[in-house]
Amino acid sequence: MATPVPFVREALLQERVGDRVRCLTCERRCLLAEGQRGWCRTREARGGHLVTLTYGLVSSLSANPIEKKPLYHFHPGSVALTVGSYSCNFACPWCQNWEISKRMREVGRYLGPEAFVRMALEWGCQGTSVSLNEPTLSLEWALDLFSLAREAGLYNTFVTNGYMTAEALERLVAHGLDAMNVDVKGDAEAVRQHCGADVEVVWRNCRLARAAGVWVEVTTLVIPGVNDAEPTLRGIARRIAQDLGPETPWHVNRYYPAYQFHAGPTPLRTLEEAWRWGREEGLHYVYVGNAGVHRAMHTWCPQCGALLVERRVLGVRRSFLVEGRCPACGHPVPLIGRVYAESQG
Repeated sequence: MATPVPFVREALLQERVGDRVRCLTCERRCLLAEGQRGWCRTREARGGHLVTLTYGLVSSLSANPIEKKPLYHFHPGSVALTVGSYSCNFACPWCQNWEISKRMREVGRYLGPEAFVRMALEWGCQGTSVSLNEPTLSLEWALDLFSLAREAGLYNTFVTNGYMTAEALERLVAHGLDAMNVDVKGDAEAVRQHCGADVEVVWRNCRLARAAGVWVEVTTLVIPGVNDAEPTLRGIARRIAQDLGPETPWHVNRYYPAYQFHAGPTPLRTLEEAWRWGREEGLHYVYVGNAGVHRAMHTWCPQCGALLVERRVLGVRRSFLVEGRCPACGHPVPLIGRVYAESQG
């Protein structure tokens, strides 16, 4: 008898369409004949059903500060045990994690949800994060993990391109998704041309998640010649303010050449202009990231300008908040969970 492959499980979201099967995990909604794999290569039609090929297949595992996601207003200074697998459902030619997201493997390390939760607790982590490659492709494993992690008192996060189906997002929320950072990669044309996707799906999922009580922060990797124009960045900031609220954090991060994209790194001045444009479009919390130590990595009171949370490049050095408010003017600051700072005040 053949030894079962631990990574192969029946996919949760699928439907029969004649003699084919449709994947309902992400908005590509691939329609597959027997033996075919979806666009992401992690799901295959077998015996009239859809199976996932990557359940518990781990490419990367590390305990990371939550600021690395980046999530700045969700349990600041805490540590999340972070896991990645393989492949992606976007085609971005500048992918910063291309070594795993542009590859598909069917062999490697298996890590079950129970073992992951035990490891998170043993390592002193406060939460979990499914990240590094696109976590939506690990849907079945993530659902099992999130339920167990929540029972153990851990929070659960996703770092995602936001292209899951509404059905998949609903399952994630029901099983304990607490927060997600969503990468809005540009305007409609940039996302269509470079990622092969519809950015309106991403905005829809941001709205659905926020309405369901999931904490949402948005990241834009600012890429020269792709999404660094003032109208594009102002447009993203405006949508965040309108669709998710002005207190939603926006991270404008520096790009570095990677994979098939060779433009130079994002100039710091461009990131600083994006920060200014975001504030002018009504956002209260805009952060410059992936650019070393910078004033815009800290949290400042949007009302009086006082320093509220002082960060290291990754992590929190000091918190000046008093019961979640600015110590100078009393303005309330949207933060989920406690602040794990090296010092208070």
